[in-house]
This record gives sequence, structure tokens and C-alpha cells, in this order.
Amino acid sequence: MKEPSGKPAKSANKKPDEPVLLSGGNPQIAKGYGDEPVQAYIAAMPGWKRDIGQQIDALIVRAVPQVSKAVKWNSPFYGIEGQGWFMSMHCFTKYVKVAFFRGASLQPVPPGASKQKDVRYLDIHENEAIDETQFTDWVTQASRLPGEKM
Repeated sequence: MKEPSGKPAKSANKKPDEPVLLSGGNPQIAKGYGDEPVQAYIAAMPGWKRDIGQQIDALIVRAVPQVSKAVKWNSPFYGIEGQGWFMSMHCFTKYVKVAFFRGASLQPVPPGASKQKDVRYLDIHENEAIDETQFTDWVTQASRLPGEKM
């Protein structure tokens, strides 16, 4: 729907500064580097997913204090400066998907298979607790592997 000026009409349900939620409730956040866009993404995660996003981000920062952050393709990315990205997360309707870009090299291998031979996933559903010890171990291992240049 367009306004008479030819511009798209603003949604009556959306606040002016509130991010758009894409399919599956994934926040649409502009590409950006650093903690600020990642925190904006996490703040825009709907419902229970926000708590998961906050927990994931905190565990990553605790395991890898020098972590670099960015939002690309409407997903937070985590990496090591000069080495590339080692993981990301993304909201879907019924879960938050964590991608380990070199997950096939982690021990034990995260449970979610991928069409890409090196990538492995961890899907976190509502009311599922994150095994913080295992997750932190995967993050630490992943941060020591060559990252993806994206």
C-alpha cells in the first residue's frame, strides 16, 4: 500500500524505530560491525528468543574476550580480527539456529548437519536449556580454527 505521495505506507502496528521482523521472526538489522548492531539484533529478537540470544552472546564473549562482532545478512556473526568468522546465529519460527562454520572439526561434532561439508548447526528451541559447558567448549574450539572470509 502506498501513501498519496507514492511512498510506502507505514504500518500502524510498527513503532517508527522498531526493526522489521522477517519470516520466522528474524530481525531485519542493517549490516554493521561491532557490538552495537549485534546488541540491536538481540534486542529485536522476539519473545523467548531474546533470552537465548543474550545467553549465546554472553557465552561467546566469556569464552573469547577478543571476539569481533558484526551483523551481516540479518544475522549476528562472531569472529577473530584478521582470521575470519567462526559462527553466527539466526532466528527461525520455532528455534534459534547457531551455525559453526567449521563445525565438522569440533569435538564432539554439533548435532545439526548441513549441505555444506564443514558447517554444523545447533538448534535451540523454546524451553530448551543450553548446555553451557559444551557450548563454551565448541565456541573456544571454533575460535581457534581458520575462520570464513565473508
